[in-house]
Amino acid sequence: MKAPFAMSLWLIPMVYVAVSVAAGVVLPRIEQVYFPFYTLNLSVSSAQAYLSAAASGMMAMTGIVFAMAFVMVQFSAVAYSPRLVLWFTRDRILFHSLGAFAATFVYALFTLAWVDRSGAGTVPLISSLIVAFMLILSMLLFSRLVQRVNDLQISSVLYLIGNKGREVIREMFRKANQKSAIAAEHVDKARERTEREPAVQSLAYFGEPRSIARLDLEVLVRLAKGVDGAIVMTCAVGDTLIEGTAILTLYGAKALLSEKTVMRAIHLRRERTFEQDPKYPIRLLVDVAIRALSPAINDPTTAVQTLDQLEDLLHRLGQCDLQSGCVLKSEDGAIRLIVQMPTWDDYLSLAFDEIRQYGANSVQVVRRLRSVLKGLADALPDPARLRAVQRRLEHLDMMIKHSALDPEDRQTAAQEDRQGLGLSRA
Repeated sequence: MKAPFAMSLWLIPMVYVAVSVAAGVVLPRIEQVYFPFYTLNLSVSSAQAYLSAAASGMMAMTGIVFAMAFVMVQFSAVAYSPRLVLWFTRDRILFHSLGAFAATFVYALFTLAWVDRSGAGTVPLISSLIVAFMLILSMLLFSRLVQRVNDLQISSVLYLIGNKGREVIREMFRKANQKSAIAAEHVDKARERTEREPAVQSLAYFGEPRSIARLDLEVLVRLAKGVDGAIVMTCAVGDTLIEGTAILTLYGAKALLSEKTVMRAIHLRRERTFEQDPKYPIRLLVDVAIRALSPAINDPTTAVQTLDQLEDLLHRLGQCDLQSGCVLKSEDGAIRLIVQMPTWDDYLSLAFDEIRQYGANSVQVVRRLRSVLKGLADALPDPARLRAVQRRLEHLDMMIKHSALDPEDRQTAAQEDRQGLGLSRA
């Protein structure tokens, strides 16, 4: 089962080519019938050279675009993370560029066929101008594509991932707080109350491994209400489903749910997506950081830049009600859906544990990590979340104490520094 998103992208150049073929068949004929006296003041040989150059040049440009796409894939896979490859290659600018180049090539060939038609010695004006316009459009798209390659710089990549994370946090928790059906209660209490009812139905996954990309929460609430029951999701957004994985359990219902209808509300993809998954941008940032800290690359400054973005995302998450959206009620006040959401501890572990482990012997990384945790501790209003951050600070101190660093380096590493190595604060 192919992802619909990927299929729609490959349809873009196909649409360009189909439109250019249709226009190449129809427009020159309309031009000959209704505008026979409008011809380009250009010799037949010059027009043929112009159109031939346009067609052959676009084929060369198409090859360059494929080469640039290959560079983007290889560079992002080696320098950053294999999980960023699909993100870069799904750039719509790339597919629009391929479509525009192919369309210009095809339409130039059709127009070339109407130059000196039947030995009339004429050059179609409108079609020739359309080819010129398409050439200009192709050059603009090529310039934009070159800019995309410049965006592969590390600071740009980290900024783009951070922006995706900020967007999903803003959208996810804003929508959750706006829904009156969402209960502001602890998910464990709601789950305990729901599971007192008899389990009526369990739904398991059968098929090739797929990741949960998105849940249609409104649809699931409506389905649960229709059978007067409550759905407890046993899998969360971002989980990978394999053959036989339990997806959900239905409690206290008067009838069974249609498995096909339920699965339409659970959107599956071959890989994780940003939608409804604040963990995914954090995962990508951590991947970049630990790859930079690997012996093969040994670039702690990149890890420090990654911590800049992680600090911002954790600050934003620290101000959110992470339980909002866990428990959803219908209009009658009954619990209809319980979904799994990451806790504050989950976010902290995902963001910092691997970087701490792989950067244990980097003074620069340890100092920046301490600065991040200190900043979070100063900004968090929730005592429970503050204690979780303090535990990681204590763990960091213990790691420094038992690290391979010499005593002087340990003393340096124990200082916080927002630049890693630049300006000590303690």
